[in-house]
Amino acid sequence: MTCGHCVASVTEELSEVPGVTGVEVELSSGTVTVTGTRPLGADEIAAAVTEAGYALASDS
Repeated sequence: MTCGHCVASVTEELSEVPGVTGVEVELSSGTVTVTGTRPLGADEIAAAVTEAGYALASDS
């Protein structure tokens, strides 16, 4: 992600996942924090990020 539009795209897609109540994107690090009313699966998050045109980074 390189700009505010990137942040908005990711935020919009993640916000549409059922149960998501909050999305915080830190542009400088590419970190995204998602909160919700239920446990959220990594597959759900990955699908939303992919829909926005991005991919999850590996922790390794």
